[in-house]
Amino acid sequence: MKIFKNNIKLEGNPLRSVMDGTLFYKGVIKKNLAFIIFCTFLLVFYIGNRYKCEGQLTQIERLEREITDLRYESITTSAELMSLSRQSEVLRLVKDRGLELNESVKAPQRIYIEN
Repeated sequence: MKIFKNNIKLEGNPLRSVMDGTLFYKGVIKKNLAFIIFCTFLLVFYIGNRYKCEGQLTQIERLEREITDLRYESITTSAELMSLSRQSEVLRLVKDRGLELNESVKAPQRIYIEN
């Protein structure tokens, strides 16, 4: 290794200089500390952003499944309501429950009120 005034020149294997500590001793880390901290911050920010996006994607998928289930339930409920509100079905339910109701044989009439 050669050192000329304030210039630091590393010779040899860079892996060896990390392992024996001469890389840290020579001040290369000290000179680039701001850049290393910045890169570390970006790395942590990137990882956090990734986890947040994955959580939001799972929530979106869960809500889409719930919407689909509710849509099917709505269709089923409306079909059941349509079948129960038919005149023949209402008459059958009245007879099954033993209610003393009869069908009207007269057509409905309009009532007119003069002002």
